Amino acid sequence: MLRRGFQGAARLSHHRALLGASCILPRLNPTSAFGSSTDSLVSRFCPKETDLKDYALPNASWCPDMLSLYQEFLEKTKADGWIKLPSFKSNRDHIQGLKLPSGLAVTSDERDWRIFTRCIQVEGQGYEYVIFFHPSKKRSVCLFQPGPYLEGAPGFAHGGSLAAMMDETFSKTAYLAGEGLFTLSLSIRFKNLIPVGSLAVLNVDVDKIEDQKLYMSCVTQSRDQKTVYAKSSGVFLQLQLEQE
Repeated sequence: MLRRGFQGAARLSHHRALLGASCILPRLNPTSAFGSSTDSLVSRFCPKETDLKDYALPNASWCPDMLSLYQEFLEKTKADGWIKLPSFKSNRDHIQGLKLPSGLAVTSDERDWRIFTRCIQVEGQGYEYVIFFHPSKKRSVCLFQPGPYLEGAPGFAHGGSLAAMMDETFSKTAYLAGEGLFTLSLSIRFKNLIPVGSLAVLNVDVDKIEDQKLYMSCVTQSRDQKTVYAKSSGVFLQLQLEQE
């Protein structure tokens, strides 16, 4: 996602240079950017009927804190407006029927596409996570449990694994909140190490949507909010997907 974001930004800058300095991006209505409402984006992202495996469901590796907080948020989906996002093995599965704009599409014969955070298939060994999204508040909460394959310092998760998890949560939130597709920037301040096998809670907010960009922030902390693991901010580019 980061690499694609940089490539997209580079192409955008090159395009601007060709047209001259006076060229600016069109100003869009944040509530209906590119004609897609938040409700329609959520509906496409979360199909009611599918044969695809949802990796964001409890399994035997989940720690007690993750299981109990998952149940709490599941209750909030019934009355408080929260939505549990499914997590398929590839972003292609979430945006079926859509494709990247001309010039950004990549052709390949590969069939086993996997999003980076779903590349470790053994339960509990890599990324265990689930994201809940609140459409009207444009806010997400990600429950993240790093496994031993993500170790950095002995017994603790590698900082890069948290960076990837932040980027993943940012990207899903950005897409559902306003068709944000590419990471333009990601800034992280690490504060404490996350023990392997424990729960980290990522709280993501969309701070503003302006000039075809979504500005977002994230605080990652322990469940009791006594330990802050990291704080981050990110900027995502809005980009309309095309019908296939």
